[in-house]
Amino acid sequence: MAVLQSEAGREGMRCQQLAAALGLEAVPAKVEGVRSKAKRLVERGWALQVRPGVFTALATSAG
Repeated sequence: MAVLQSEAGREGMRCQQLAAALGLEAVPAKVEGVRSKAKRLVERGWALQVRPGVFTALATSAG
């Protein structure tokens, strides 16, 4: 979540970018694992899929 909430993640990140930001190799097996986890975050309401394959953190209002 910290990567998606960072400045780089505000516009949305592709799973390959997320994998690299997390220090993983950008090989298909690692990228697919990141994609699965990102989709799970979307299902749980913690992240948003802005376009197919592009994820970002949900915007929170500072009250």
